[in-house]
Amino acid sequence: MLFRSALEKLLPSNMRELKSGKQRYSMFLNDSGGILDDLMITRRDDDLLLVVNAACKDADIAHLQAAMPADVAVVPMPERALLALQGPQAVAVLAGLVPGVDDLTFMTAGGFTWDGADLWISRSGYTGEDGCEISVPEGRAVAFAEALLADDRVRSIGLGARDSLRLEAGLCLYGHDIDTTTSPVEANLVWAMQKRRREAGDFPGGSRILAEIANGPSRRRVGLRPEGRAPIREGAAILDGNGRNVGHVTSGGFGPSVGAPVAMGYVASELAEPGTALFAEQRGKSLPMQVAAMPFAPHNYKR
Repeated sequence: MLFRSALEKLLPSNMRELKSGKQRYSMFLNDSGGILDDLMITRRDDDLLLVVNAACKDADIAHLQAAMPADVAVVPMPERALLALQGPQAVAVLAGLVPGVDDLTFMTAGGFTWDGADLWISRSGYTGEDGCEISVPEGRAVAFAEALLADDRVRSIGLGARDSLRLEAGLCLYGHDIDTTTSPVEANLVWAMQKRRREAGDFPGGSRILAEIANGPSRRRVGLRPEGRAPIREGAAILDGNGRNVGHVTSGGFGPSVGAPVAMGYVASELAEPGTALFAEQRGKSLPMQVAAMPFAPHNYKR
């Protein structure tokens, strides 16, 4: 309980009641309620496994080490690699190499072995699809990836595909859709703050965040559906019908599953209702679009 209570001092999620083998999405917050990073947390008996964004890992480790009491150890794991296998057949493929993983459900995890290597596998990912994230010893990562790729159903693919899929799924990318100026309320991430924590507000930036929950924030993250086929790109200004700047685009591209351009960004809260007509200013042109509900493509998690 001590280590879980200590972690709650840095984030707004319920760690005390997280059961072993369960995973939770959360955020490190600064004192003004901005998001330092978003992360996945899994309880493994008497410890917690944290997966943070690679670009933030050094700052996150330092943040943890500075905040934890002397009897709570923060142990970086550079000797591990993380692979993501995503898609409708991902778990069936993985179960052929690692029997038993198909018993996992969304946001659960467990320890497994493959060819003498200790694996930690969670049924999760950041694409909106069913699949798994696999922690494997660094020295065995290439061999394990090659074993996966030996199956005709598996293809090696890069972060560009992950980015288009997470955008279709309405998932934030740190440094783009969320950052140190963004609160969880503005980003529509209050679902990651369980009831006990929302009621207490005993986390960094709690006064701002509770005020925004009660009164509404001045801006909100929304989905955007451009008219036509031209994608709207990150950084484009968002205008209302009178040409007034009311926000900006944080992610945008062509959605391969929906077969159309999709985007997300922040707009003034009074303009956040789906169906609201807006414009994106891009390359000197004013491109029409509408606020849209997210996700753009349905999630396919195994509940």
